[in-house]
Amino acid sequence: MINFKERIVELIGDEVDSLDKMEIDALIETPPSYDMGDYAFPAFRLSKIFRKAPNLIAEELAQKFGKDENFERIESVGPYVNFFINRSKLVETVMEEIKEKGSRYGSSDMGKGKTVIVEYSSPNIAKPFHIGHIRTTVIGNSLYKIYKFLGFNTIGINHLGDYGTQFGMLISAYKKWGDREIIENDPINELLKLYVRFNREAEEHEELREEARYWFKELEEGNEEAVELWKWIREISLKEFSKVYEMLDISFDSYAGESFYSDKMPAIIEELRQKDLMEESEGAYLVNLEEYNMPPALIMKSDGSTLYTTRDIAAAFYRKKTYDFYKNIYVVGSQQILHFKQWMKVIEMMGYEWAKDCVHIPFGMVSLEDGTLSTRKGRVVFLEDVLNKAVERTLSIIEDRNPNLENKEEVAKQVGIGAVVFQELFNQRIKDYVFSWDRTLSFEGETGPYVQYTHARANSLLGKGEFNIEDKVDYALLNSEDEINIARLLYDFPQIVIDAMDKNEPYFITRQIVEVAKAFNKFYNSSPIIIEDNELKKARLMLTYGVKEVIKIGLSLLGIEAPNKM
Repeated sequence: MINFKERIVELIGDEVDSLDKMEIDALIETPPSYDMGDYAFPAFRLSKIFRKAPNLIAEELAQKFGKDENFERIESVGPYVNFFINRSKLVETVMEEIKEKGSRYGSSDMGKGKTVIVEYSSPNIAKPFHIGHIRTTVIGNSLYKIYKFLGFNTIGINHLGDYGTQFGMLISAYKKWGDREIIENDPINELLKLYVRFNREAEEHEELREEARYWFKELEEGNEEAVELWKWIREISLKEFSKVYEMLDISFDSYAGESFYSDKMPAIIEELRQKDLMEESEGAYLVNLEEYNMPPALIMKSDGSTLYTTRDIAAAFYRKKTYDFYKNIYVVGSQQILHFKQWMKVIEMMGYEWAKDCVHIPFGMVSLEDGTLSTRKGRVVFLEDVLNKAVERTLSIIEDRNPNLENKEEVAKQVGIGAVVFQELFNQRIKDYVFSWDRTLSFEGETGPYVQYTHARANSLLGKGEFNIEDKVDYALLNSEDEINIARLLYDFPQIVIDAMDKNEPYFITRQIVEVAKAFNKFYNSSPIIIEDNELKKARLMLTYGVKEVIKIGLSLLGIEAPNKM
């Protein structure tokens, strides 16, 4: 595919010795309107070098470039040189690339030989898999797919919360009030009841917290009863979680949770001691981070038990040794920003340069319309319920609008679950939001179902028009403004995927495929596709094929399916 921006860099580089290619590339802008060109180069930076006004420099450069087959025209407007892409070349280069690559359009081997770890989802064992977990789960899954699509060896890790004082609470609560048979019939709800009851009782009876600490310490030290209970709770919880992962079609390469690193922490603690980085404080051990304007990182409690920080450091060391990662990404909520800064700084203080390759990807929090989520108080909305409700509502819509649709139950799953995932990935991840059933299950406007429907519509047109990908197409026939706008959006898609990877922001892809869907529907409403003019029909069907492929690829990178019929 022709890289028009690269060609501009070459043209400018031939005339301007004082800037290297990377500097020129960074200066090139995308004008706010295509009337001002597809690309623009500002001449302000050259003013001191050439000792001339920027508008004069721009004018001279535009004259020197003269004619280039890749551009319809190159002209100066004030201090800018504006480049207008040759439209027929644009359409031809993008459509031939999509035709050749198909479902791999936008992929690359830029990540070849580099391993990227993405840690995501990571629910706490024995607690509800609730709506608050959806963000880490779907953002992480999308990043996993994006990195893989760009050629990285990608490892998806579900770092289960299967350790810590909460297990002391659960073991203690189970021994007091638990019934194995009742719990096995409804694991998460019954374990939640025990957890909520324990916390409620502990507010009045402080000694219960001491008991919980005792049982966690026993678990760490291998107490047979504690370990047996822990294994059972972990197993039945994972079985419940797998229902949600199945609905979302999400899988992981590793389920190594916090407990996996329990035997790897002593070596970390010993190294911190040897490097004289730990300080004692009231029987506990910590790393002082005052010079970095952070509170101390607590490594070991006074009773000898470990904390999240110790386990995360041990996990990072294990991953570096096992995978030799290029990037080690953590998709974890924004309230953990300080925690990640602390333990990454500790690794840096230990003298390991790869600490900089550990990256925290924070996201905003989900709250309920009547307040915040709280597992301790039992204020949760189960994610499985949200997904099931979305599927039910979608099926009801299908029954109303298209009752004879084939495989309507399967389509309802694809569209309903897709709607929930799409909404999660439509905005920048850092924004907080309030969970609303109405908004989550709305299919109007810029939504997943709208994009999926556009894919189904394009697929139907290809069938009706008897599209043949081997047909020879005269791309010069695709010259209307609507057609060119679609071609521009399709052309930009590979760079959008790279931008999503660079910034770890799936919403770049979500927004782009919404724009593709909008542009195609505008074109569909103004320009008939199945027409008597066979050459024009073939050209428009090829454009339709391009739209269908890019929407399908985009949805797949978000973890959403693209139904062929709706």
